[in-house]
Amino acid sequence: MYLPALAAVCFFILYPFLNGLKISFTNWDGFSQTFDYVGLKQYTRLLKDPDTWLVVRNTLLYGIGSTLFQNIVGLLYALLLNQSIKMRAITRTIVYLPVIISPLIMGYIWYFFFAFQGGALNDVLLFLGLHKVNALGDPTMNKWLIVFVNTYQFVGIAMIIYLAGLQSISKDYYEAAQIDGASALQQFKNITLPLLMPSITINMVLNIIGGLKLFDVIIALTGGGPGNSSQSMSTYMYDLYFNRQDAGYAATQGILMAVIILVISLGALLFFKRKEVEA
Repeated sequence: MYLPALAAVCFFILYPFLNGLKISFTNWDGFSQTFDYVGLKQYTRLLKDPDTWLVVRNTLLYGIGSTLFQNIVGLLYALLLNQSIKMRAITRTIVYLPVIISPLIMGYIWYFFFAFQGGALNDVLLFLGLHKVNALGDPTMNKWLIVFVNTYQFVGIAMIIYLAGLQSISKDYYEAAQIDGASALQQFKNITLPLLMPSITINMVLNIIGGLKLFDVIIALTGGGPGNSSQSMSTYMYDLYFNRQDAGYAATQGILMAVIILVISLGALLFFKRKEVEA
């Protein structure tokens, strides 16, 4: 029964990865029918390329930053919307709604909000008599705006997973804790958090993988600029392949990215799985 799924994984994941690994040892430009094998030349170039470490830092910021914010905000939403409050179903829908929008479209929506010329944010600032802000052109600010937009769009997924986890916790635990005089904070620390560890594990791993391979939002908001200041490893590979016709080096960057995602995601999975057992 698992053979069709295994075949799909081999065809769509394993084969492209192995083919990319082969290309990383060449000087292929991505278009010509011939290329030469250059051994480890591309990997040596990768280690000496200052842009490599810039995009790695950016990628880690997008991955770890988005993961932290999505889980914190998603858990807060879940705790709030797990209560018996008015318009709870509508609020859940509103929070989840951005998830169904294409990340590229979401990026362009926020681009028209933050744009220096004609952006809604600067129109409001000018109306208030304040100076305009070049948010997307600031190499420090634009990276955090990318994290914000990615968090805003996908926090609904974290919320739904946490809601499912909260609703699976028996109310008997809370009733027993209330009889013992436990405060709301003590109940959260000693009941809710330990029993939510499976949900936390799922969210952490999914968010880390999604954040580390972030592409669409960056293309829409900044295009990786100014310069390479907001490039992630995904957008840098795209630039190398399609704009610079340097497919061999792009494949080398892709192998590095795959290794980083594999190490971090597996590390997070093992760490939080141990927390589940301890809980």
